[in-house]
Amino acid sequence: MNSELFKAPMKRRVAIVGAGVSGLASIRSCLEEGLEPTCFERSNDVGGLWKFSDHAEEGRASIYRSVFTNSSKEMMCFPDFPYPDDFPNFMHNSKLQEYIISFAKEKNLLKYIQFETFVTSINKSPDFSTTGKWEVTTEKNGKKETAVFDAIMICSGHHVYPHLPKDSFPGLNRFKGKCFHSRDYKEPGMWKGKRVLVIGLGNSGCDIAAEVSHVAQQVIISSRSGSWVMSRVWDDGYPWDMLVITRFQTFLKNNLPTAISDWWYMRQMNARFKHENYGLMPLNGTLRKEPVFNDELPARILCGTVTIKPNVKEFTETSAVFEDGTVFEDIDCVIFATGYGYAYPFLDDSIIKSRNNEVTLYKGIFPPQLEKPTMAVIGLVQSLGAAIPTTDLQARWAAQVIRGTCMLPSVKDMMDDIDEKMGKKLKCPETLHRVDDPSSGCLK
Repeated sequence: MNSELFKAPMKRRVAIVGAGVSGLASIRSCLEEGLEPTCFERSNDVGGLWKFSDHAEEGRASIYRSVFTNSSKEMMCFPDFPYPDDFPNFMHNSKLQEYIISFAKEKNLLKYIQFETFVTSINKSPDFSTTGKWEVTTEKNGKKETAVFDAIMICSGHHVYPHLPKDSFPGLNRFKGKCFHSRDYKEPGMWKGKRVLVIGLGNSGCDIAAEVSHVAQQVIISSRSGSWVMSRVWDDGYPWDMLVITRFQTFLKNNLPTAISDWWYMRQMNARFKHENYGLMPLNGTLRKEPVFNDELPARILCGTVTIKPNVKEFTETSAVFEDGTVFEDIDCVIFATGYGYAYPFLDDSIIKSRNNEVTLYKGIFPPQLEKPTMAVIGLVQSLGAAIPTTDLQARWAAQVIRGTCMLPSVKDMMDDIDEKMGKKLKCPETLHRVDDPSSGCLK
């Protein structure tokens, strides 16, 4: 009898771009679904965003030395891999990196990763309309190779390409002080005795301003729209997310009348301090956009070492003029904590499209108009809550779609879903912002 009839079917090969949290979740999910993963990582280690370097590296996310998670360890672990008992509730980046490495070793994932390998291009195979296959070109030690894969999982993160809107600030080209994006900030020592302007009231902007204010002469944060500022420590000393990210809170939000729900939300946000008194009140106070997590900022404002100002109207050679007419003189440095843009330089722009600075992906994962559902973006979604369990669920679903055990809706249904969510965001323009910074464990 012909033994060829009894050969096991070939495993579907999946290329995974990036070996951060999302990449590791994707490798594990592929293995569980009987797929054959190959992960390409441009650095020499796992961890992605959480692998600290004392200088910003091209093509990689960058964090500053003092970054702590904003989600507690109880809420942000892989479902089957809890943190060690002796880890603190909110972890320094080095602790999270330690956990990520332990996970990769425990799950035997490292052998599927090609380190120091850069993905230069991903293109549809000539027969893509029937096979859904992709041609992936990589480079290592100056040598390029191209291989064909049945599917792609993009896990390269969204804190790589800084958004630096210099054109939005008249006169900035005349400013003689130092200007740089928060991506390049590492530690506060060099700003001792300086006068520093931070543009942006996101997590990184607040973290950097509060940290620098301990050594600088004066720090000002310029904010266009304000923000809710939350503490990691919530009622009765519990981590905030153990009390806020609950089924009961979601039930209240979804079932209470809008007026009561909004009142309750604002009451919670103002429980620690009244934002209006600190110049932090969001323009749309009931908008449920992602809050900022900072335990120190209100105290630094009360001490006068940090001041909150509105948007910058214009720059001069040495100062900034704000929209309220006040002026910050003799500025030594401007730090743009203005978030990040979406970019996939290894992909043709026609594959992953965007509208209103939002990538059009079904459920934040699948490009809806591909002939075959063989590409998934993992870890791009921005949610109020921990990233690790979110990306883990995304990877599990994507692997099932790639394997063929789970089907996506029609293109029309997917586009309708995207349009509906985009319509809701257009009603609240503040939600149409670029991905903020990497200091929040909520995303990261």
